[in-house]
Amino acid sequence: MFSYRHAFHAGNHADVLKHAVLLHILEYYNRKEAPYWVIDTHAGAGVYDLTDAWAEKTAEFRDGIERLWLQPELPALLADYIEHVRQLNDHGALNVYPGSPWIALQMMRPADRLRLFELHSTEITHLDENIHMQSRDIARQVSIFEKDGFTGLLSQLPPAPRRGIILIDPSYEDKNDYRHTLTAIREGLKRFATGCFAVWYPLVRRKEVHDMIKQLEKLADVSWVHARLAVKRPPDNGYGLYGSGMFVINPPYTLAAALREAMPVLESRLAQDDQAQATVMHQDK
Repeated sequence: MFSYRHAFHAGNHADVLKHAVLLHILEYYNRKEAPYWVIDTHAGAGVYDLTDAWAEKTAEFRDGIERLWLQPELPALLADYIEHVRQLNDHGALNVYPGSPWIALQMMRPADRLRLFELHSTEITHLDENIHMQSRDIARQVSIFEKDGFTGLLSQLPPAPRRGIILIDPSYEDKNDYRHTLTAIREGLKRFATGCFAVWYPLVRRKEVHDMIKQLEKLADVSWVHARLAVKRPPDNGYGLYGSGMFVINPPYTLAAALREAMPVLESRLAQDDQAQATVMHQDK
């Protein structure tokens, strides 16, 4: 079974980028009354206690969300994200961090639905417990599947309301995840051409990262926004995460401009050395 536990990384620089983008997308979808589905292919435990031993072991949130926590006058995309996380925390202290399922659950209306896939035995146990601690009405909006999210995704497409956000965010510990992500996107677009597909990926020194991005950028007849944040120089030994990216297909028309305002702030506030760099690219259909 996989060794990856998101609790080690909750609230780190990669989560800041991923969850700020996801929240912006959800807020945009909420502008219309029509319901939508959110499908998360690698859900994790849903919500994380930053005072827990798992999170404290690496304390990656200290170089992530904690650097923004008390910052005034943030760009709208980041201010909304910080305010959203703040709602889960009492008395101004940063103790609880919401994963992607929790952000979606907080944003969804009664008619919206959440589909969560998770294979890690420990993570899905915590996910199920966390969901069922909520009210019965909220729990009824959620379906949890203990299966591979890449293959399970296709069984959920197209969503019944024909509006949907698909988050694809594996750990990429297995190099095959890059290929599986491309296949899921290509097959997903065949079934749900108007869906918003948000792909998170790590910046690591692997050829597969660059190959996957090139293939995503070559997708025909789709709009996309690509945000990339390096927080430090690539490690000399070739190992370790030095940043991450979000590639969003069929994004809200507001996303590119919001990211152009926010990414320079992330570059400056989350930098770990003088090689930090943020970029935003987009393609209109």
